[in-house]
Amino acid sequence: MAELRYNPLLKDWVMIASHRQNRPQMPRDWCPFCPGSGRVPDHYDVYKYDNDFPALSQHPPVPDDVATELFKTAEAYGKCEVILYSPDHYTTIPQLPTEHVRKLVDLWCERFEELSRDQKIKYIFIFENRGEIVGVTMPHPHGQIYGYSYIPKKIAIELEASREHYETRGTCLICDLMNEEIKEQKRVIFENEDFVTVLPFFTDYPYGMYIYSKKHVPAITDFNDGERTSLARAIKDAAGTLDALFDYQFPYMMCMHQVPVNSGDHSGYYHFHIEFYPPMRSREKQKFNASSETGAWAPCNPTSPEEKAVELRQAYERYKAVK
Repeated sequence: MAELRYNPLLKDWVMIASHRQNRPQMPRDWCPFCPGSGRVPDHYDVYKYDNDFPALSQHPPVPDDVATELFKTAEAYGKCEVILYSPDHYTTIPQLPTEHVRKLVDLWCERFEELSRDQKIKYIFIFENRGEIVGVTMPHPHGQIYGYSYIPKKIAIELEASREHYETRGTCLICDLMNEEIKEQKRVIFENEDFVTVLPFFTDYPYGMYIYSKKHVPAITDFNDGERTSLARAIKDAAGTLDALFDYQFPYMMCMHQVPVNSGDHSGYYHFHIEFYPPMRSREKQKFNASSETGAWAPCNPTSPEEKAVELRQAYERYKAVK
């Protein structure tokens, strides 16, 4: 089964993808993403691989006959891609040279452009799940891209807040948030020529850093050559900072937020940024999204962002010292 079902309470779609239960736990002595597997080229740097168990498809099945006037269904139209970061099964983004991560940025841009040509796709979500604790079944370094036929609820809320701010003040909300963080400096972790990484004032994750583009840029494809290299360096350094916190590969979810496609013009008030969601609140303790966070959407951060920003800056300095 693969279909969309509408939740009228939240005005949002839910992907029903029961076939994904059949995803295998890969044997330790074989990986489909490694050269020689027969599933990928024998030689590659970065590579796009169509997901074997997609929640969304450009040739979706007809939804099950369960819809009523109240219970709405729709085809699970879209695209799910796997982005392989390297042929090396054991490497991580912080261990890759900046020049290699730049190839990854270029591939993200290529896929964004290609997927946006499909007029049925409305939002392109580039992300990475890292670590077994966030459900990763394949340890080979990779991320994913989902092309949705609708704008997901969280993005829709961010867009609406950004539009209201722009109509009221005439400025970009995300630009203003970033500039306030730069002005205060309390939560800035590091920056380069084109990007600044902060632990936001309002973060609900103890180590939930954001990477902001210093220039108002709506989508990843709007960055010039130098900015793409700066983005590669910022992502590499952010992941390296998390690894340096407790000297192990820190699990995280990395999510790129950018303008929708084929959905009108949002470029004047929405701004490219990356959000990290690391599920740990200390070396060994996990931050759980329990009843309040999940049932009421009432986030709670059990730590002080200003104190955790100090930890992250110290981790960044350790990472840079041994890099």
